[in-house]
Amino acid sequence: MPEEAKTSFLDKWNERQDHRKRIYISYDSTNKNSQAGDLNIVEYGHPKDDKGLPIFGYSIAYDSTNSIPLFYEQYPGSIVDMSQLEFMLSKAGSYGCKGATFILDRGYFCKSNIRGLESKSYHFIMMIKGMKPLVHEVIDANRGRFESSRDCYIRSYETYGTTEPRKLYADDEKERYIHVYHSVARAAAERLELERELNKMAEALDKTKNIKYDFPLSYHHYFDLIFSKDGKLMTYTENSKAVEEELSYCGYFCIVTSEKMTAKEALAIYKSRDENEKLFRADKSFLGNGSMRVHSEESTESKILIEFAALIIRCKFFTCLKDTFNSSASKPNYATVPAAIRELEKIEMARNYDGIYRLDHAVTRRQKDILKCFGLDADQVKEISRIISKQLSATEAR
Repeated sequence: MPEEAKTSFLDKWNERQDHRKRIYISYDSTNKNSQAGDLNIVEYGHPKDDKGLPIFGYSIAYDSTNSIPLFYEQYPGSIVDMSQLEFMLSKAGSYGCKGATFILDRGYFCKSNIRGLESKSYHFIMMIKGMKPLVHEVIDANRGRFESSRDCYIRSYETYGTTEPRKLYADDEKERYIHVYHSVARAAAERLELERELNKMAEALDKTKNIKYDFPLSYHHYFDLIFSKDGKLMTYTENSKAVEEELSYCGYFCIVTSEKMTAKEALAIYKSRDENEKLFRADKSFLGNGSMRVHSEESTESKILIEFAALIIRCKFFTCLKDTFNSSASKPNYATVPAAIRELEKIEMARNYDGIYRLDHAVTRRQKDILKCFGLDADQVKEISRIISKQLSATEAR
């Protein structure tokens, strides 16, 4: 499939979208291992799942407002995700997504990306990463004044949050809005994870006593290691100050936004990424995009384009099912996309003795519930079956 076909499809698909309303775009990326020898974009890089194979990058931009994918990219494996963001922003502008707000995970947090977003008049909501001193400073400045305040409680996420305007960098021209949160459940989970990690480190240190070994930096951070003159580990003690400091920040996290909003609004918008991440994972599992199983450039591009089109349909299924069943008191077990498709696949036509195709059985109650999500009913199914039957009879007659 030529590159023009992909470009034409994405252009026409984005022309159909309503860009008059403010949209929030969730952008996510991954990389795929490949052993295909005829792919120009396959290169050695920094894979998330390192299997010692060359990779290529793959990313999708979702319209979080309408829960649909907008466009996708594939790029050489040696290009890191943060570098590719600049080119993605240009593509978003060409598709009419001007003035949108990008929801980005912590992997995209850096000064160049923030300035790149602003240079193209985009807003952003992203988790803060890589600026530990700033995060600790904001947490310390707000510690003790919001974690138990009911005015700061965000009930839907069982989290407390507050907002503080400040600059991210010394040469920042604008004030950003840093939203700091604290979750008791998150604190317990992070403390337990840290304790388990420390126990694993201590066990590893016990096994390497009197052995010359180059320990990772994390060991030197959490433990005071004492070595012999020839570089062998003699003994160790836990660095209580470092561990206690780490424990004191458990349960806290920060989100930064370019626009003024409350901590509740920022968290709700950022959490909308969860659904898009599920769809992104579904692209790899449900749609079979985990393994390409092709060996040529053209086959790869064709498969990715077909899977992207299938993802659009799946997203529509997901949205219709969610909008219908989320409002009900109890969510039935057939309200997921795979389960709903399995139920609808049971609607079959069979050829009878007179040579005419008819519905094999009546539409079940479950199938009626699912069809209702898409504005259909049993009578329409019967009518469609009659039309198909006439078309099949006409084909056989010819």
